[in-house]
Amino acid sequence: MLKQIICINWGTKYGPDYVNRLYGMVSRNITPPFTFTCFCDNPDGMRPEVRTEPLPELDFVMPTGTKGIWPKARLWSEKLADLQGPVLFMDLDLVVIGNMDAFFEHGSPEDVILGRNPNTPFEKLGQTSLFRFPVGKLLPLQEKFLADPQTVADEYQFEQRYVTRNAPGGVSFWPRGWLRHFRMDCARSFPMNYVLPPKKPADAKVIIFPGGLLPTHAIEGYWGRHHKPGSRMDHIRRLADPDRHDKPLRHLRHFILPSKWVEEAWRA
Repeated sequence: MLKQIICINWGTKYGPDYVNRLYGMVSRNITPPFTFTCFCDNPDGMRPEVRTEPLPELDFVMPTGTKGIWPKARLWSEKLADLQGPVLFMDLDLVVIGNMDAFFEHGSPEDVILGRNPNTPFEKLGQTSLFRFPVGKLLPLQEKFLADPQTVADEYQFEQRYVTRNAPGGVSFWPRGWLRHFRMDCARSFPMNYVLPPKKPADAKVIIFPGGLLPTHAIEGYWGRHHKPGSRMDHIRRLADPDRHDKPLRHLRHFILPSKWVEEAWRA
């Protein structure tokens, strides 16, 4: 069975290094044959093994004032280059730590399969950082979105909520444990976060990094863009900083030691 993996990259937030690392992690953790296709606005700097395709053209105005990653709607088109059948979409800031073959073997080829969003357990919301769908099956979602992008974005806020609630035939979820959330499943609770580095879940295949804390932050040992690298004492001293982003207890909770296991996986 040919395993088809896709990703999307636009603008300058994530450079080609992110695509190259993702390809490297996938290639070390999957049984061939597989393809890896990046839909992008600039293919410069990407390794030759990555198939690059232009972003699918859509005529719409991007919603404003929403947290959702709505450019992903480009991937809901009837056609995606020459790909057919199930494709596995992956965000660029994932870390692969286990074999990925099961993501292509689970369920039916016609299924839309998402991760479970751990932030909303009662809503049963899906997580689109890594999800599988047949090419063209989400076209009805794209058509509804394109008819009034701002209204759809205002109603659903996140594209993953829109997919969860509207995918034709409904959605299913990956088995628990396959995807783990770095902040919720790996980072230690206070005060152990000052003593032990983030843990590597033994049963996980992929670690997701939503919420602004990226693999590079985990490697260097700091909690995202509102914090700075430094020692335990450096972090504690910043309690006196009048420009500190978090309240005192939250600031103490938002300390992590460098994650060596993330560094070992996060490479091209």
